[in-house]
Amino acid sequence: MDNQINVLLMNCAKYFPEESMPAIRQTLEQLGPQKASQALAMEYKDPTVALCLSLICFLGVSGIDRFYIGDIGLGVGKLITGGGCGIWALIDLFLIMGATKEKNYQKFMQNINFL
Repeated sequence: MDNQINVLLMNCAKYFPEESMPAIRQTLEQLGPQKASQALAMEYKDPTVALCLSLICFLGVSGIDRFYIGDIGLGVGKLITGGGCGIWALIDLFLIMGATKEKNYQKFMQNINFL
């Protein structure tokens, strides 16, 4: 069972913050192999896609990257302010991948209660 969880974690590690991996491992071990694979089979947002959306100038300034990860309020804020006149959009180039991973972790922790 431990080997199965290792494989599942390796396949999904890019979707979660590195510091959350021990908590995810512990949760998956408690769920068992069947439910663990179900938990990691959920749709998670890809941090690389979020970064690409931020890099494309128009999409980063218009908040599409924040809409993609589910931060609707921040997306609207970026849209209205033009990405904070470009400053917010520039800062998000460095923050969006971490924000995406954190959103995925929150989704994981919320959804394991329903398995």
